[in-house]
Amino acid sequence: MTRIYNCSVEADYAAGKRMALSAIGRSALIVIPTDTVYGIAADAFSPGAVQNLLDAKGRGRTSPPPVLIPGISTMDALAIDIPQPVRDLVAEFWPGGLTVILNAQPSLVWDLGETRGTVALRMPSNAVALDLLKETGPLAVSSANLSGQPAAVDAQTAEAALGDRVAVYLDGGVAGEAYAVEAAASESTASTIVDATSFHTNGGLLHIVRHGVISRAAIAAVIGEALAPEPEPEPEPEPESAPESAPEAEDGPAAEEKSHPSSDVESTARD
Repeated sequence: MTRIYNCSVEADYAAGKRMALSAIGRSALIVIPTDTVYGIAADAFSPGAVQNLLDAKGRGRTSPPPVLIPGISTMDALAIDIPQPVRDLVAEFWPGGLTVILNAQPSLVWDLGETRGTVALRMPSNAVALDLLKETGPLAVSSANLSGQPAAVDAQTAEAALGDRVAVYLDGGVAGEAYAVEAAASESTASTIVDATSFHTNGGLLHIVRHGVISRAAIAAVIGEALAPEPEPEPEPEPESAPESAPEAEDGPAAEEKSHPSSDVESTARD
């Protein structure tokens, strides 16, 4: 049976942390608070644990989870060819609501899914998450919700969505309150994602692939012209001309229109 541990109560937090560390050690899943939303977490170096995470959310391997880390030094251990603008951004916004996608160290022995040799990294600004990360090391973490549903901002909502798929829930209060103004402006409580994987081949540009609690203006203020311009909106297609005459309906009930399967609202750029 899963239990929610109240991290504002010292004894409960101590017990919850102990149980969370045990769960990570046996490739089970835990839910933790972050500064943006609640996350479902697994040992990043356990392929079985990462697959459990994807299964719990109902997600495929084409949507690999990002990795939360305890400090900037860990970024150098997990990624290569880190551009100076990325270093400037993490110096300004870490710990905080910025995720950076980088080229992963090729020597890493892990399986996060179909990453194409990249890894999305973030250092969260949350005392509970950082305290845990200092002991576990990198954790694969995705928003604590079923795929296609809104991200949970409290432990109770996460537990209602994920139930006993998760071994331990750490309750750190309501997530995202520090970014209330930014979240209202961006209409998102999630981290902003910046892609740096093509920096050395695209003329030295970083691309925002998901807008979140760190605004474009704030990023531009740090890296200036290294931020790629926003893409031009696609022109609307011209309306098709109506057929000269409508075909006669076939006998019997009309066939239902087939629609494409609904897409996952979570960005495949990893959230």
